[in-house]
Amino acid sequence: MASKIDISEYRGVWVFVEQTEGAPARVSLELLGKGRELAEKLGVVLTAFLLGESVEDTAKELIFFGADEVIVADHPLLKDYRTELYTDIISEQVMARKPEVLIVGASPIGRDLAPRLSFRLNAGCTADCTGLDIDEENRLFVSTRPAFGGNVMATIICPEHRPQMSTVRPGVMALPEKDDKREGQIIDLELQLDEDACKVKILESVKGASEGVNIQDAERIVAVGMGAGDKETFDMIKELAELLDGEVGATRFAVEAGWVSHDRQIGQTGKTVRPELYVGCGISGAVQHTAGMSASKTIIAINKDPNAEVFKIADYGIVGDVRKVVPAIISELKNQMT
Repeated sequence: MASKIDISEYRGVWVFVEQTEGAPARVSLELLGKGRELAEKLGVVLTAFLLGESVEDTAKELIFFGADEVIVADHPLLKDYRTELYTDIISEQVMARKPEVLIVGASPIGRDLAPRLSFRLNAGCTADCTGLDIDEENRLFVSTRPAFGGNVMATIICPEHRPQMSTVRPGVMALPEKDDKREGQIIDLELQLDEDACKVKILESVKGASEGVNIQDAERIVAVGMGAGDKETFDMIKELAELLDGEVGATRFAVEAGWVSHDRQIGQTGKTVRPELYVGCGISGAVQHTAGMSASKTIIAINKDPNAEVFKIADYGIVGDVRKVVPAIISELKNQMT
């Protein structure tokens, strides 16, 4: 059994910054924005932890997005993510520098890294959080996440172990504004890494095939659900999205029906989006989907069931058959364009 730690020795908020070819992942920048808020409540420094190769410019950019300091592990062997090396370096620095909070993006990389760090550091980790806050009276990191299929929201604290850890899915937190005038400190780590000592060798990195669209960047989304019914109706929804200069989103039903790729799935098993305009077509409003779009600025729901759950979160609701409502909207938009 691990000995009890002195939690009073732990101070600071850390965000692990994921990067690809030197470019920081959007979710990491989103977490810097939230981390800035948490650090101010705690009265501590916000630290970004960046691993990669030739990432000096990236480190400066992280300061512009809210970090007070950036710890940089720069080495050719760190260009691509390696579980073993990343876990060793981060856990060693955590034990030496003692942050009280460590946040990781719930990306494929983050979901591999976070539990390994949690085990190595003997720290609890709350996965896929939708809310992060500070209990200022007790100086505790408070993580909120859906539980039991989204039927309840669980609030989780870790009073006796440090660091307190959470992962957050991309799109859940707002992207902070970039401030080119911000100043901060960059801390370069001295590393002695040996390729021969690594158990895993990276032979080649290949980007996965996709439709080339990042739906999380879309300002307008027209989403299709089970109520759309068939491929013909889906084609009309696609036309509506094009007229709005937007993108098509989907529930899991539409993805499994083969109408769109998983890249466009929104919800607990898909992506989290927060567009300026979200139009839901034939979507019932089950929490598995709404968990991924409820932060949209304006929500329009179209459903023939007046009691559909989606109307509870919609700004505007249209009770009617998608097959009749969508063509009417398309016709009106085309009239306005002529």
